[in-house]
Amino acid sequence: MATKILLDESRLPDRWYNVVPDLPAPPPPPLHPGTREPLGPDDLAPLFPADLIAQEVTADRFVEIPEEVREVYRLWRPTPLIRAHRLERALGTPARIYVKYEGGSPSGSHKPNTAVPQAFYNARQGVRRLTTETGAGQWGSALSFACAQFDLDCEVWMVRASYDQKPYRRSMMELFGARVHASPSPLTASGAKVLADDPDSPGSLGIAISEAVESAAPDDTRYALGSVLNHVLMHQTVIGEEALEQLAMVDDTPDLIVGCTGGGSNFAGLAFPFLREKLRGRMDPEIRAVEPEACPSFTRGRYAYDFGDTAGLTPLLKMHTLGHDFVPDPIHAGGLRYHGMAPLLSHIYDLGLFGAEAKAQRECFEAGVLFARTEGIVPAPEPTHALAAAVEEARRCVETGEPKVILTALCGHGHLDMAAYDRFLSGRMEDHALPQSRLDEALTTLP
Repeated sequence: MATKILLDESRLPDRWYNVVPDLPAPPPPPLHPGTREPLGPDDLAPLFPADLIAQEVTADRFVEIPEEVREVYRLWRPTPLIRAHRLERALGTPARIYVKYEGGSPSGSHKPNTAVPQAFYNARQGVRRLTTETGAGQWGSALSFACAQFDLDCEVWMVRASYDQKPYRRSMMELFGARVHASPSPLTASGAKVLADDPDSPGSLGIAISEAVESAAPDDTRYALGSVLNHVLMHQTVIGEEALEQLAMVDDTPDLIVGCTGGGSNFAGLAFPFLREKLRGRMDPEIRAVEPEACPSFTRGRYAYDFGDTAGLTPLLKMHTLGHDFVPDPIHAGGLRYHGMAPLLSHIYDLGLFGAEAKAQRECFEAGVLFARTEGIVPAPEPTHALAAAVEEARRCVETGEPKVILTALCGHGHLDMAAYDRFLSGRMEDHALPQSRLDEALTTLP
């Protein structure tokens, strides 16, 4: 069997999958931040184009992918499914480990899967400028690239901790034509307020979202979000749809699916098509989300309505949250430093359809180094969380002798994260445990 399982370009998915019609109960609706009433499509019009609003609330099981989007997708999709033989041998495990590799995209991650359609739909509606936030810089890089494809201006608010840690992510965004600001910044009212309270704030995705939403006020400008919302998760399902077909080519079915979670789009993109098959009784994999101990939304957060941003400018979303004022420690997995979790994933987790665990930073980097040394791919810090869970399960298979099939998504490469690996290899990396008192305090601000 080949190490890489490839699909022909003609097998590129032609539709996205919407999991909502297949769930045993519908998810709770978002609420208007002022009235606390369920949000209507008109309430979202100042932020998103009509096509994306329709996708956010659709009851259709599948949504056709426009050919203009598929044309850009063909630059890197379909992506390879890798059988990690060398990792298996290094672990001495009977488990079979498969990795869906998304690092070959123009920005080096899974994020263009949704950035490209978001840019396309905005351009088709006549929007001229998109604003957004970014944590580690993966989403900002992806949207910058996508905007360049459809002749849109792009403005990015990058979390200060990552802005300082990952300068070449900023360079990549600027290379694609974006303007990039460190967040919190003095350029918006919400950013200036944070700086007044804490001039040395490392920032957070919640703060950066506030700045991006605030700057999306002009009529020719809209806001783009790289995770959390239903339409974003749906765009990512091209990952799982391809993986389903690739595993069928080698007559394998996963026993365990693991993915890293920050906002949840990478995990949902891999897991939702397999969850569909599980709900229909065609397979029965365990599905598990893996998050950082420093920002444990699933495992220690509260399932409640909360703002998606720090300033309270966004709708109220029912999600697993640590509180919209919570500012995580500046771990190197910047893309996982979000106070909440996608409402749709939170609902499915509450239904008991998948599990979750939290991992310490150094354990994750140990798995990343092992994967790089065996398989030759340097993972971004975010997917090392899922790799750590996969390695742990594979070692358990050594003890039990069970030849489990483990599937994960390596959602991006770490070529621009070498400062983090340098810190780990030099022994200077620290784990960040979240004290319960700090979490309790953050949760007191829930609306």
